[in-house]
Amino acid sequence: MIIDTTFNVYTDAKGGDPDSTSPTLRSYHKALWSKPLPNGQIFELINNKSGVYLYHNSVQGEFLLGSDAITHSYKNHKRKKWLTEKIQTDVNELFDAGSTIGAFTIFPNKRVDGQHTINQARGVNSLIDDRFDLTLECIRLYYHGQESPLYYTLLRYKNFFDLFESFNGYIEFFLLEDLINENQKIRFYLPFDNFKSRPNFSTIEDYLTYKKGVMNFIKARNERIKNYTNQ
Repeated sequence: MIIDTTFNVYTDAKGGDPDSTSPTLRSYHKALWSKPLPNGQIFELINNKSGVYLYHNSVQGEFLLGSDAITHSYKNHKRKKWLTEKIQTDVNELFDAGSTIGAFTIFPNKRVDGQHTINQARGVNSLIDDRFDLTLECIRLYYHGQESPLYYTLLRYKNFFDLFESFNGYIEFFLLEDLINENQKIRFYLPFDNFKSRPNFSTIEDYLTYKKGVMNFIKARNERIKNYTNQ
């Protein structure tokens, strides 16, 4: 399948959230992540099971999966309007870049014991604020058996993370190498204080620094996806 890394997933979302309404995004996820796991078994995804975005069932387990945007411009966040309304051109540029396949991944989306899914938890946890660099740090710590603001949420989906065997296995499977450095540490968009404080933007300069990091990641991941699909 040809994957157009410049395709804006809002164009076929029919005015809805592309994570649930863009057929192109769904087909791209199916094509990209139906691939061998670190153990050599194929993680085959199907998109024709009623009421399920993407589905896998094998000896590896049963998984109901959904799309999740992993970059955010905060264009529509009311509490950040004081900032984003001052730099609308930059916000819109980041929003548009974040509308391509490089800005999306999949997570399990079936609630366990009535608790938040990973997608929900990273959105409502004030120490994460929907930032994927901070989410990825939680995933890194999880694989090392260390707690984080998302530890117990991730633990509920242990069977999913077990598929990838290690943090490096997870990174390589989802083509996230451009958000880590040579020491397997996260390339944070802004200075990181080990979850001691909320990751708010204090100034316009904070946002512009954040924007630069996110834009670089999206560009690099789209290029990585293009190279992967051309192999």
